[in-house]
Amino acid sequence: MRFFAPSPHRAWTSTTRAGLLGTLLLGSQMASAIELNLDSTDSIKAAAKTCAEGMVKFYTGYRPGDVPGNLPAPYYWWEAGAMFGGLIDYWFYTGDSQFNEIVTQGMLHQVGPDINYMPPNQSKTLGNDDQAFWGMAAMSAAENRFPDPPADKPQWLALAQAVFNGQADRWDAATCNGGLRWQIYSFNGGYNYKNTISNGCFFNLAARLAMYTGNQTYADWAIKMWDWTERIGLISPEYQFFDGTDSNNNCSDYNHITWSYNNGVYMLGAANMYNLTKGDEKWKTRLEKIITASDYFFANDIMSETACEGRDTGKVTCNVDQRSFKAYLSRWMAQTTKMAPFTTERIMRRLRTSAMAAAKQCTGGESGTTCGLKWTQPTWDGATGVGEQMSAMEVIQTNLISKVAGPVTNATGGTSKGDPAAGTGGDVMPLGPYTGKITAGDRVGAGFLTFLVLTGVIGGAWWMVA
Repeated sequence: MRFFAPSPHRAWTSTTRAGLLGTLLLGSQMASAIELNLDSTDSIKAAAKTCAEGMVKFYTGYRPGDVPGNLPAPYYWWEAGAMFGGLIDYWFYTGDSQFNEIVTQGMLHQVGPDINYMPPNQSKTLGNDDQAFWGMAAMSAAENRFPDPPADKPQWLALAQAVFNGQADRWDAATCNGGLRWQIYSFNGGYNYKNTISNGCFFNLAARLAMYTGNQTYADWAIKMWDWTERIGLISPEYQFFDGTDSNNNCSDYNHITWSYNNGVYMLGAANMYNLTKGDEKWKTRLEKIITASDYFFANDIMSETACEGRDTGKVTCNVDQRSFKAYLSRWMAQTTKMAPFTTERIMRRLRTSAMAAAKQCTGGESGTTCGLKWTQPTWDGATGVGEQMSAMEVIQTNLISKVAGPVTNATGGTSKGDPAAGTGGDVMPLGPYTGKITAGDRVGAGFLTFLVLTGVIGGAWWMVA
């Protein structure tokens, strides 16, 4: 069995954060809090707004002289794309457009010269997962009818297609009979690692593009990716999604750690395939098993990043990236209810309980509304950051899912313009890693967040989504 060591690049732990926050006025926890009444639409919107505003305070890319689309240190490029995806959701759920301008600015600034979310200054550690988080944000913009960019700028659907096409070209049949590698460029550490989140994001994006466009090719790729993930052993018989495997060993051993976002990314992909195939029993069974496996990430219906929040040990080891993972599980669980309504009661019970618990964690800092990490703890735990704010925002605003329409498609009101050939020119291989100045905020790798590998057409939807 091969062991994968925690990445030294992302070592901000709760201890570090707690130390930095020790001088804050803890008494304010009692003076202020995020009040949340899940039976009141206005209350949910107000709570989500407080969380969103707290998150955006960390973002400086809109300021003169700063770089649009980049978060400052210690955050990494991929998480900015994830944050914009969350703000697209925020607008969709609440109707509040105050962040739309900075979202559009950042999303367009980071497309890169090939219009595919591969900016050259990220080549040093550019992973398929990093690129995919930006692509999925663009996909959400198309599905939610987020305001389209000016006609002379890249369009949301075309950007999602560009990411998909580039990754389809990277399908690596030479090792492990397929799958995507974590890193895009061979000169980067971790190139030999085939991680589940990279492959899961591709599955997710393919399934959603199939729903949106009605193009069978995307569905075929989604099926191909699911089959590979299952065949290679990254999905256990109990539907646990392991972190990844090593292509140098022909993918014969695994990093068995499980993260919530791997469960979520496959959940939404499977829900789209279920809807697309008019309720195919195979996809229904898979979806039900994924949801059952998500039990691991809940304690008394409260969401927890079990692998690092210390639910059993009491010791929190979550790094910067891992603190945002509950945001994506929340996001994708809620969207699953639109694509597979039979899941609604089971999922929303947990999202409601988790939202109330998250709000109780949002009692910290000078404002008295700063959100912490451990929702299983009834008072602020001293943690703060983009991930903590995003997770609270997402789980709270998902409770508006019944108040909004489902994702649109080309046939049901979608306005975003696509380009089926986007991103098909192949990767332009740099001569080597980018040698310009790379700040900590420029670094990428949603896989870096977990482990550094030490070794070197379809008809309309079955139903109109509600």
